[in-house]
Amino acid sequence: MLGIMGLLAGLGLLIWLALRDVNIIFASVICSLVVIVTNSLPLAESLTDSYTFGNLGAFTFAGRFFMLFAAGAMFGRIMGESHAATAIAMALVRALGAHRALWITVLSCALLTYGGVVVFVVIFAMYPLGLRLLKEADIPKRLFCGAAALGAGTFTLTALPGTPSIHNVIPTLTLGTDLFASAGLGLFGGALMFGLGMVYLERERRMAQAAGEGFEPGPRDVIPDLEAIAQDMPKWWLALIPLLLVIGTILAPRLLALAGVGEGVALLEFAAAQPVLWPSIALLLASIVALALFPAVRRAPMRALGEGTQDAIMPLMATSAVIGFGGVVAQTGGFALFTQTVLGLDLPPLVSMFAAASAVSGITGSSSGGLQIFMATLAEPYLALGIAPEELHRLVAMAAGGLDSLPHCGAVIAMLTITGLTHKQAYKDVGVVTVVIPMIATAATIALAMLT
Repeated sequence: MLGIMGLLAGLGLLIWLALRDVNIIFASVICSLVVIVTNSLPLAESLTDSYTFGNLGAFTFAGRFFMLFAAGAMFGRIMGESHAATAIAMALVRALGAHRALWITVLSCALLTYGGVVVFVVIFAMYPLGLRLLKEADIPKRLFCGAAALGAGTFTLTALPGTPSIHNVIPTLTLGTDLFASAGLGLFGGALMFGLGMVYLERERRMAQAAGEGFEPGPRDVIPDLEAIAQDMPKWWLALIPLLLVIGTILAPRLLALAGVGEGVALLEFAAAQPVLWPSIALLLASIVALALFPAVRRAPMRALGEGTQDAIMPLMATSAVIGFGGVVAQTGGFALFTQTVLGLDLPPLVSMFAAASAVSGITGSSSGGLQIFMATLAEPYLALGIAPEELHRLVAMAAGGLDSLPHCGAVIAMLTITGLTHKQAYKDVGVVTVVIPMIATAATIALAMLT
């Protein structure tokens, strides 16, 4: 009983500290110590093995995924500093009109994240333009958070096949699948997330308009005009080239193999054997091409690449720290009881998996952390229950992208910090589009998988 109470205390403390913006690395160590002491785990072994170097250790995860984080951050830095990300958004402004601010925000964020730009960079790049568009359309600022979260943090990370996100890569290491696993299910679930999300955001926009709720800038907001934003931008079609190159490089082995090109089979085997390295290569190649295309970053390429690599460190370490905490939790009797209970439920395996992945991601406040823990501790039992590896890959990735965005999620806290809003002001919209709607979409996709 003491062990279970300590486990719950550690989890509760982690959430409490995260909500108060305490450094997540420090918080994870403190909460790990709470779990270790209350569960009578060996102190030295738990800290050096379970937390740090074990299968679920923080440094194990950091070493395994450093290249992907670094490549993504470098690409994001170049797309941001070159104003290529803004060029894509401005092209949508010209096509749709500034009054469609929410559509432009969602579509811009989706294009950038599906093309490999990391979430934090997308939000930074979109925020100044978003402010201008919200003011033009007199839309409440809180809805920018909902729109950015929908475009950057839902279907492009977990559902759409081929995305180079960490969430799509983690299952490949355990299951031997590729980034296009269960593409049909992913497209169905992604379309549901996008469609339901836009219905909700447009409903909120109309309700705000009827209630007289309009745009109010924050005290630190600087709102540029559209002409100022448009300065020093590349052509929109040039800005798209690096994004298309990322997707094309990831697709190339599969397309060449389907075309019967001899080298395509060997390349496909290499990509399948290197699920972290191959999307990293795609992002690095796109970064080099972007450096050649965009004068704004061509003048100091080493600085842009170096600062991009630096940008990767804190997100990587924060994610690794949460996973290290999960590695300690996974050694406790309480977690073993949770595993036995979930596997013993009289439910279809896919429904049971949905509950387990959602719970683990909710506990850690991280979809990537929850995925890593699930793959290390629960993937084999669910495969043994008859779930196909491709289905498990896609559905567990989608399931992990629901409860991960509870108020203590690091990405949610970072977004609110960037926009200068509080949980009270903006979390309802973020919660609906990143928790409620992904869970509905995942449940519907699971139902489809069970019927086919």
